Amino acid sequence: MRLRRSLAVAVAVAVTTPVALFTAAPALAAGAPAAQTQNQPTYAELKKAAADAQKAYEKALAAKEEGQEKVKATLEALDSDTHPLKAATITADKAAEEAAAAETAAEKAVRDAEAAVETAQGETEKAEAEKALETAEADLAKAVEAKEKADATAEAARTALDDARVAAVREYSVLKKALDDALAAKEAAEEALGTAEECVRETGLTSLAVGLPAEVVAGTTVDFTLRVTNGTERTLTVDPLAFVHVDGERGGEKSRPAVEWSNGSGWHALNGDEPEHIAHIDTMAPGERSDVKLRMTVAPDAASADAFALFAADASSAYRPCVLGPMKRYDFELLPADSDPDPVDDAAPGQTGKDDDQRPATAGPGTTPRGGATGQPVTTARTTPTTPTTRTAGTGTYGTTAATGGTLAQTGTSPALAPLGAASAVAVALGAGAVLAARRRMTADR
Repeated sequence: MRLRRSLAVAVAVAVTTPVALFTAAPALAAGAPAAQTQNQPTYAELKKAAADAQKAYEKALAAKEEGQEKVKATLEALDSDTHPLKAATITADKAAEEAAAAETAAEKAVRDAEAAVETAQGETEKAEAEKALETAEADLAKAVEAKEKADATAEAARTALDDARVAAVREYSVLKKALDDALAAKEAAEEALGTAEECVRETGLTSLAVGLPAEVVAGTTVDFTLRVTNGTERTLTVDPLAFVHVDGERGGEKSRPAVEWSNGSGWHALNGDEPEHIAHIDTMAPGERSDVKLRMTVAPDAASADAFALFAADASSAYRPCVLGPMKRYDFELLPADSDPDPVDDAAPGQTGKDDDQRPATAGPGTTPRGGATGQPVTTARTTPTTPTTRTAGTGTYGTTAATGGTLAQTGTSPALAPLGAASAVAVALGAGAVLAARRRMTADR
């Protein structure tokens, strides 16, 4: 009975597993029209399906192992002389052997009686011999009938024993088939989930620095805005990414420009050592725009130096936990104190690069960055433009320096590294740990 319950569970799981959900094509990139993805499973559904498939596989595996032990015990019991079916077979086979021996004896008696009739002398002896032959023939007929019945009984007993063996093996084969089906469903679910977890690029998710000057004088403070626009057709959860670096600074060194961002209720400092997520946005509808205020204060003793800022947007949707907007690089120059530059233009965004879907390690999306005041959700002033935001691409090259044009080499086991400036300069400035994790780390953090 216990085996039957296990069998029923395993078969039910295999039958009811939503294989169609596993094998459905993963959702398209976040900006794909809703009509193209309305029949696609969400990431939460894929994750639940993978967990359910794993549980179903574990149940099927346990049922199969239990069934294997059960069929082994059943077959061993059926081979025991004390088992009712085996005992009945032994008894029937013995009866059939005895019936066969009786038939053989009856046949011999008939032959002997026939010989006696042939050799009988006189009428009386001949009559007695013929009467004995009739009796022997009658006994043979009974022996033949008894043997046929005994043979039939023995055959039925053997069939019943064989049927019991087949039934035990058949139950196990059903459990094994259920396990095979559960394994296939589990692998399909894991593949679908893995595909959904792969980061996708979304050019419509833009980040633009507004008001960041191309030249900043030491001892001054400049205010600018990071404008994030959801130009996709999907509602997103967005984590803007920010980083400011001055050539020559080393990891752990106090940065000469102190950068802060505001969520409308206070200012929070960027740590300066590594890129980090700021101003988490829980829900950003298609076409919606969010402005994050930033300010940069340069130390009075700061010397002339080249610097750059990186901005991007990490996001997730119901279908993808890792959506990457293009990263923008803004090169600007630090001038000594008391410099009197000509009217300064805004720093122009660098051209997007081929590796702009790669991201460095950060404090983690959706969390208060290092230096933040609270762990409460961040809100920013948002507007919904009537027309798409216009962006002007500069002549700079993303992920390179003007002097060398070099890019940061990829190292480590992470699937991607951030191309933040020249390889040697940034590696020294940020330290090894700042460039090892990919932007898709946000998938695990969510």
